Amino acid sequence: MTSPQTIDRVRTPPIAAARVPGFTRLALLHAKYNILETIRIPIAVVGNMLFPTLAMFFFVVPQSSVTSDPLWSLISVAGLAMFSVMSTFLFTFGVGVAEDRQLPFDPYLRTMPAGAGPRMVGRLLSAFLFAFVALIPLGLVAAIFTAAAPQLPRLLLGVGTLLAAGVPFLMLGLFIGYSLSSKAAIAVVQVVLFPLAFAGGLFMPAEMFPSWLATLSTFLPSRAGRDLVIGAFAGTDIYAYALPVLIGWGVLFAALTVWAYRRDEGRRFR
Repeated sequence: MTSPQTIDRVRTPPIAAARVPGFTRLALLHAKYNILETIRIPIAVVGNMLFPTLAMFFFVVPQSSVTSDPLWSLISVAGLAMFSVMSTFLFTFGVGVAEDRQLPFDPYLRTMPAGAGPRMVGRLLSAFLFAFVALIPLGLVAAIFTAAAPQLPRLLLGVGTLLAAGVPFLMLGLFIGYSLSSKAAIAVVQVVLFPLAFAGGLFMPAEMFPSWLATLSTFLPSRAGRDLVIGAFAGTDIYAYALPVLIGWGVLFAALTVWAYRRDEGRRFR
């Protein structure tokens, strides 16, 4: 005779194993929520879009000697576009990460089994999206009011180079974000961003610098990125060590980011 326990075991369907989300799905989810959090504060998006575009409109467009020359127009646009990408990455990661670290939910997320990878990739995707969006109004002003008119392959290569040249500043932003409080991060980002932009020739063309400053600036990541972008857009020659300089700074900032992340993790939780 069959016991009731045996009947229950026969009739009860097996419980299906829970499907674990993959790395890509988790990264896209993090990117989605980072984007939603950002656009809920529109000034965070509009600010990154407005400053380079207004600088282009007020300081470059009125200079007919610049706007009528295709090469000088591209040089001006490339510098301000590089500043736009730098600003987006430094504020998104420097200030954004520092603010997240002050929330109680942040240490909880960092102890989840998925690890830091999907969350970091999600941040990267959202930052690249906002950096690209910030370039659109700048490109429209350049197309309407200047003689800058790169061919489509050059345009695509230039935009790709812009985003790639911003990676060292992304790493610098992460280092600042994992090292400082949000109030300190805002000040440090501003102190780092504007001197690098001026010395890198993003506001005033480096070709107009004194010789000593022009030489010194070639060792800065902002100048190296700017010249690589100009070379991509215009097809002009760039100084030979621009790419090694940019990669070297990127490796240094990446190492500092790893150190700051582990230091913050060991200090706040284990």
